[in-house]
Amino acid sequence: MPNLHILRVFTPIFITVFLALPALAQNQDSIKPKHPRLTYHTQQEDIVDVVKKMFKGKMPLIPDSIKIRPGKIFYAFLPGVGYKLVTKVTAVASVNASFYLGKTSDTYISSITTYSEYSILNHQIIIPVVSNIWSDENKFNWLGDLRYYKYPSFTYGLGGRSSLANPDKVDYSYFRVYQEALKRIQSDFYAGLGYNLDYHTNISDQGTGDFQQYNNHATTTASSGLLVHLLFDARQNVNNPPRGYYASIIYRSNMKFLGSDQNWQSVILDFRKYIKLQPYSDNILAFWSYNWFTFGGKAPYFDLPSTGWDTYSDLGREYIQGRLRGTGLIYLEAEYRFGITKNGLLGGVVFTNAQSVADYPSNKYDLILPGAGVGLRIKINTLSRANFGIDYGIGNDGSQGFFFHLCEVF
Repeated sequence: MPNLHILRVFTPIFITVFLALPALAQNQDSIKPKHPRLTYHTQQEDIVDVVKKMFKGKMPLIPDSIKIRPGKIFYAFLPGVGYKLVTKVTAVASVNASFYLGKTSDTYISSITTYSEYSILNHQIIIPVVSNIWSDENKFNWLGDLRYYKYPSFTYGLGGRSSLANPDKVDYSYFRVYQEALKRIQSDFYAGLGYNLDYHTNISDQGTGDFQQYNNHATTTASSGLLVHLLFDARQNVNNPPRGYYASIIYRSNMKFLGSDQNWQSVILDFRKYIKLQPYSDNILAFWSYNWFTFGGKAPYFDLPSTGWDTYSDLGREYIQGRLRGTGLIYLEAEYRFGITKNGLLGGVVFTNAQSVADYPSNKYDLILPGAGVGLRIKINTLSRANFGIDYGIGNDGSQGFFFHLCEVF
């Protein structure tokens, strides 16, 4: 668990974010209904509206608010060329499908996001399908994360003192199957069960560092376990939350009788807060705390907490995926989101974050890696609030680069 040095650094920030800041939004949160309808204005435009204006010379006559009805699917599609530090230049096709399974006044928007990505330089294949489905009146919440990776890449060792200068080249195929079902207990509080499988196969390496010593040259690893999930979600929109809270606690127990190589456990603590600074603006303060710990056994190397290996691969966007890895990870981020154009087509963000991982085998958190950056947002769909984001971040030890994504980072 975290040592006193790290707690002294992070605890004041955590308390400020999740206790003091809600008071700043009291005047706005107190006047909103329990499950407010998201307000859309006819003057709001996305990239599709701009194209229509170019070719037709006018906007659609049907107001956006009339188009929002249960069962209607709002698509955000983005083919083209992308870039990440870990994949370099990629050919990518991203799709977000959002919809309501009930009345918009009492049901959150559901979202399914997928993309097919091929790294032109690194020959990587990435295909995830991530879903967040809300039933009528938010009585149930189903969460899914299915993915396949063919992933030649680099790993940088264990602990916060690893270096970009001494990577190990690895190659493997990765299959993930995560499924959860949660039931509303009261208001925005949910509880449920799930199953997680992380399966890495055809593992090969060309180095002599921490990876080989920890992994014992295994060519296949499996982590299979059941989980308990407690969730408080009052975000209204998972694509681009306008306000609200999010708190998630996931306890996972991997067991040999379910096919896991070893018995081991993990806990993920995920907390977020969104503050809308003015009722009719896109200016939002967003805060994120993500803490991930393993214990009770030896987790496989690729299943250890690591930079960029959260659900949407968003942790530490200034750093290459897998840059930091350890038996535990502590992460904090703050982001200011603002509109650039009055029609909502363009927006921007400014962000800063800090992360620390446990050294191995001491499990001490001795080093904090900071990061910061700026980003541009382009509205893809006004009804689902989906944005296309282009971020540029700078981290420690020469880490820097662009980060492309569909929907907000958190």
